[in-house]
Amino acid sequence: MAPDPHTVAAAALAGPWQLEPLTERLAEHGKWRSPEEIGDVVAILLGRWRARPRRPFERVVTEVEGLLAARPGTRPPDLEPDVPIWRWPVQQWTDLDALALGLDLRDGELEWFADPGGWLRRTPAGPLHHYRRRWVTARSGTPRLLESPGPRLQELQRRVGRHVLARIPVHDAAHGYVRGRSPATLAALHAGRAMVVKVDLEGFFGHVTGERLAGLMRIAGYPPAVAAALAGLLVTATPEPVLRSAPAAEGAWEARRRLLDRLAAPHLPQGAPTSPAAANLLAFRLDRRLAGLAAALGATYGRYADDLVFSAATLPASGLITRIGRIAEEEGFRLHATKTRVLPSHHRQRVTGLVVNAEPGAARREYDALRALLHNCARTGPDEQNTAEHPAFREHLLGRIAWVSTGRPRRADRLRALFDAIRWP
Repeated sequence: MAPDPHTVAAAALAGPWQLEPLTERLAEHGKWRSPEEIGDVVAILLGRWRARPRRPFERVVTEVEGLLAARPGTRPPDLEPDVPIWRWPVQQWTDLDALALGLDLRDGELEWFADPGGWLRRTPAGPLHHYRRRWVTARSGTPRLLESPGPRLQELQRRVGRHVLARIPVHDAAHGYVRGRSPATLAALHAGRAMVVKVDLEGFFGHVTGERLAGLMRIAGYPPAVAAALAGLLVTATPEPVLRSAPAAEGAWEARRRLLDRLAAPHLPQGAPTSPAAANLLAFRLDRRLAGLAAALGATYGRYADDLVFSAATLPASGLITRIGRIAEEEGFRLHATKTRVLPSHHRQRVTGLVVNAEPGAARREYDALRALLHNCARTGPDEQNTAEHPAFREHLLGRIAWVSTGRPRRADRLRALFDAIRWP
């Protein structure tokens, strides 16, 4: 049996962060079952952190606890209560065998997909990896990594989403990826206000780490080993060759560096079906504190993914933004400084793409552009107008009609009449 997480963390942090010194320091503390077990723990630590972690000691202990608990065959009785306390109606998997059975996994597959030792991060890209990764560049110039899970892992994530994530409540301020809420419901909250303040979070998914997600699972009632495995199924650490291939970011070098640091550690991947729901849950405390701040100012607050929106008759914009940034940092997030907007009513106020100066609705130019596109589709045929090569162009147009018609029934009638005139092959 390995020493407790406090002992392992203290010994690991007490000297150089290399293979041999780490092994020597850990070996000085007994209760190891074999030299191989020491090597496994050292490999896990080096796989999790490339350099000695600089975060608070207690946070390191918490993560070491999860890493140790997730090792194959580990059942630390001092870390697992005899009777779990289930705080929400989640699926009650009380040990790793029950979790594997509930997810219909064979022997060894849970460890393979959850990757507790971070082995996949150190292997070359190829068929062994569970994710397909592709770099794109955001409009701000910052690189963005799309990480799409393979079909098998994606199905496992969907099961965890249905049986666990969907059964944990989100804050009322969350409008993104929540049943019954949408960009339109958030926009409606802020329609007709004299002042709107919009703030974005930088790298929203990347700030949700495996450690934080495992902590949420423990709060839900799962023993540490199960919590760590569940988190492992939902997060990934980007392999070093992928990080080295990140495109340059002219004028955004600091943002690029912060992004790569986050991606190197276990994080929610942008592209996994469960990432939006998991991020919403981890933002609960952020939403609660910002909703309280808004209430103190007589304002309204809502969030759609990484978009934070405040509105009122009047707002102390500068002081509010400073306070939002402080709360976000305390909750493990960071503001995107270049995307902050203060919008009085004499400016066009846009929330989640909808203009909210009066009733929420798409901008006139979007309506005009779509009307022209539909007219041309009817005149020359849809294939001629599908310049972006949408694989489901018909559904794409219907989606745009629904969006541009938000709050405008007369627009919907006109656009639908144009759509009905199109001759589809």
